[in-house]
Amino acid sequence: MTSLAPGGATAATGPDAQQPARNAHPARPAAKTPLGQFLFWLMLGVLTIIFLAPLVWMISTSFKTPEASTSLELSWLPQPWDISAYQTLFSAGSANPVLRWFFNSMFSAAANAVLIVAVDAAAAYALARMDFPGKKLIFTSVITTIFLPAFVFLIPNFLIVSRLGWLDSLWAIIVPSAGGAFGVFFLRQFFSTLPKELEEAAIIDGANQWKIFVKVILPLSRPALSTLAVLSFLTNWNDFLWPVYVLFSPETQTLPSGLAKLQNAATVNYPIIMAGAVVASVPVILIFIIAQRQVIESVSRSGLKG
Repeated sequence: MTSLAPGGATAATGPDAQQPARNAHPARPAAKTPLGQFLFWLMLGVLTIIFLAPLVWMISTSFKTPEASTSLELSWLPQPWDISAYQTLFSAGSANPVLRWFFNSMFSAAANAVLIVAVDAAAAYALARMDFPGKKLIFTSVITTIFLPAFVFLIPNFLIVSRLGWLDSLWAIIVPSAGGAFGVFFLRQFFSTLPKELEEAAIIDGANQWKIFVKVILPLSRPALSTLAVLSFLTNWNDFLWPVYVLFSPETQTLPSGLAKLQNAATVNYPIIMAGAVVASVPVILIFIIAQRQVIESVSRSGLKG
């Protein structure tokens, strides 16, 4: 419906008059003010300094002399620069084979991560997609173990490892944590977000349960699998208590348990300890830089429903 407006122009009336308003684009949010942007970047800068300061201090102390590291005058830069701590760590005739500890930690952490992903992925898929008697009871029992302190499993795991003859070997720190409850819960939640139509289409094409798991579910779950692998690697890499209990000889030590031996009862050589900490932190930083995108994607996907 139209009507004659002043000046001879026609104006729309009735329901059609509201159509342009309904089709108009929604208003864009107002841009941040300069003060808001300044406060935002200031907060990020402060947080960056807080998190980077210990790392910078660790690296700086590793290049100081023992006397300078215990001086009351705080200095962020070594004066003078001294690499004797690294020379002591990596010397061929050293009683503390740090390089051997490094490779022991790399091998055990990598093998443990692969084993955890393989075992937990299979268990999580069964709990997320398959129907069988006692499924809810099994899942509840698995989740319950998350709330138990790690010390509860210390003696049982030690007895099992001892009976298997794995004491003072890397198998003792690779196998026992393969069936972690956290990994099962984390992957089950991720598998539950995947559309069931993909599995139904695979069944129509003649795929069995194993092929669906290997060729459909696992390729779609790479972010979650990568995240679990990274978390498992870091957990094994940083583990200190369990290797102390099951590893005895210097050749089988890992970095956390081995570096603890660098501290004497009477004196503490801070540059050597900090140099060892720098060596131990390098793989962690590299893994985070490489895998951070996968970790962020898996966390965002795990929060979806349906």
